[in-house]
Formats: sequence, C-alpha cells, structure tokens
Amino acid sequence: MSDRTTYLVLAGYENSGPEHWQTRWEEAEPEAFRRVQQADWDRPEAGDWVARVDAAVAEAAARGPVVLVAHSLGCITAARWVAGAAAERTAAVRGALLVAPADIDNADVPVLAGFRPVALAPFPFPAVVVASTDDPWVTTDRAREFAGAWGARFVEAGAHGHLNSAAGLGDWPAGRELLAEL
Repeated sequence: MSDRTTYLVLAGYENSGPEHWQTRWEEAEPEAFRRVQQADWDRPEAGDWVARVDAAVAEAAARGPVVLVAHSLGCITAARWVAGAAAERTAAVRGALLVAPADIDNADVPVLAGFRPVALAPFPFPAVVVASTDDPWVTTDRAREFAGAWGARFVEAGAHGHLNSAAGLGDWPAGRELLAEL
C-alpha cells in the first residue's frame, strides 16, 4: 500500500458541473481526486448513494489514506455513511471537507426525502464544515448544528450562496487551504 492520499469527491444533487470547484479540483489533479459516481444524480436513492461511497472508500483505502470532499447532498450522504459504516472502513478516512451541507430536513424537495433525517452521528475523523451566510439550502445556524453534531470545525465563508458554480468561486483557493489542513 502506498501513502498517496485519494480525495473522494462527493457531489450533491444533480452533480457538480464543469465550473464547480469540485470539478476544477478533479481536473487539476486527476491522479488524486476521484468523483464517486452515482447511478442517478437527479433521483438520488440514499441507500445506493451511501453504498457507492462505502465501495469507493474501500477501493481507495487499498492505495492509501482517504479524504472526503463533499458538497451539499454529498455532505448528507457522508454523514449517513459515517453513521452506518464499519469502524474498519471509517478508519481509512483521514478527514472530510463538508461544504454547504444541504438541510434536507427542511427542504421542500420530495425527491430528497429518502435522505431524511440528516444523520447526526459524530465523525470518527477530523472534519470541517464550511457554510455561506446566504445559502438558500441551509441557514448558518443549522450548518453550525451539523458541525457540532458531527464534531467538525465550523468555518463561515461569508456571503457566497450555495458555494457552487453560481457563486463564482472558480478554483476556490480558500477551500484548498481548508483541505490542506486535513
């Protein structure tokens, strides 16, 4: 086994497009960043999404340490995975960057109901929750609640919407700095 870190990209509902910081990071370092592909980005099934994360962690762990890089519903998927994963599997993860966790408990999006309730089990590895002050998918207070429950450090990113392509973050250097801390 090598000591090369694999950054597993957990995109959210409807996936991350070409201008999203997750995609840019993958394109900049394709040997290190690997998107966990989901069967259906538009009609997500919680059990399937979690199973795919579990399989991706197992595969990446055979090569070295793993860091999760999640956005929106990807954060909620990571939380569900942590809540149900075997300790041997979570032990392979060195940390998680959890950006703009979608508050699906309070979202009026029926296709996401299968992800309710948001899992609030503590993460057994270091994590950082990053939230914007004007995110339409999660209030700052709710994002802080998630961070507290997950045992994560909370970072308020200012007013940048959902911290996605529409926010115009480009390569999002501030996010890369947070990732480097993990």
